[in-house]
Amino acid sequence: MKIHEKYMSRCIELAKNGLGSTYPNPLVGAVIVYNNAIIGEGWHYKAGQPHAEVNAINSVKDASVLKEATMYVSLEPCSHFGKTPPCADLLIEKGFKKVVIGSTDPNPKVSGKGIKKLIESGCDVVVGILSNACDKLNKRFFTFHTKKRPYIILKWAQTLDGFIAPRPEHRSKKEPVWITTQETRQWVHKTRSEEQAILVGTKTVLEDNPSLTTRDWHGASPVRVIIDRELKVPESASVLDGKVKTIVITEIEKKSTDSIIYEVIDFSMKTSQQICAILHKYNLQSVIVEGGANTLQYFINDNFWDEAHVYIGSTTFGDGILAPKLKGFENKVIQMNNDVLKIYKNKAQ
Repeated sequence: MKIHEKYMSRCIELAKNGLGSTYPNPLVGAVIVYNNAIIGEGWHYKAGQPHAEVNAINSVKDASVLKEATMYVSLEPCSHFGKTPPCADLLIEKGFKKVVIGSTDPNPKVSGKGIKKLIESGCDVVVGILSNACDKLNKRFFTFHTKKRPYIILKWAQTLDGFIAPRPEHRSKKEPVWITTQETRQWVHKTRSEEQAILVGTKTVLEDNPSLTTRDWHGASPVRVIIDRELKVPESASVLDGKVKTIVITEIEKKSTDSIIYEVIDFSMKTSQQICAILHKYNLQSVIVEGGANTLQYFINDNFWDEAHVYIGSTTFGDGILAPKLKGFENKVIQMNNDVLKIYKNKAQ
């Protein structure tokens, strides 16, 4: 079993290379082993392109040994035709006699069908190797398919004395007030490139005029989600510039455009759950909730979040808008030069 774990760990490492670029597909890594040595590796680069198993097979110099090799893959091989043919069929065609799998795919289109197809072909299939780590690898994909909502990451920066922003009367410009260093902000943009959506409330847009794009890191900008109940955000705001797909959550009917979509919800009901249902409708598997304080508190009060990333700068305000109150399990503390990142996991979800 230890040898299986060794090669599955490598699959997980490879799969992580696709973070942020495989949506709506999951992260998958694959390794081919022959005579106790890795002879092929691959991961899924991007939706519509070959899957991890295909890339691993194509990397093998001598295809004649595949019938005697073992395929390791972090997620169950697909069994249906999508943008690419079924990987389970390919493994059968290539003559693999043994396949070792980390997680079972929660997507109803697969969900055990790939494993069943392999077993029925006479293949020796081992399932559940490092399954917890493989599940964690695809926490967004699994949450989307099992809970019918995106994976929710709360994010804010706060001062050493616990404030998220200065009071409005103490601000002279409509632009962000930076609490953390430039290096930490670059890390934040890296995080944005890995998630599918980013959400803020009306007050944040009116006071900061943020663009919510990925400027300091390579990668696609997330879909912008703006809670604008009364449509107070002016058309001149950066979030309505049409450069990135934007969803406006409101109570007022308004015609959508190609880049700006208006979705109406009932603000007398739980807003967080309604918003996440809309994001699920648009196939968004993850969302960063960036603020402001009231918007973040909605999700906290509803206990509707999976992780919270709290960046603590070395500055103090003395007064201002207090950071949200969070009663979560402190999972990890990361020192980031002069700043600190605390990552909380919601064990109740």
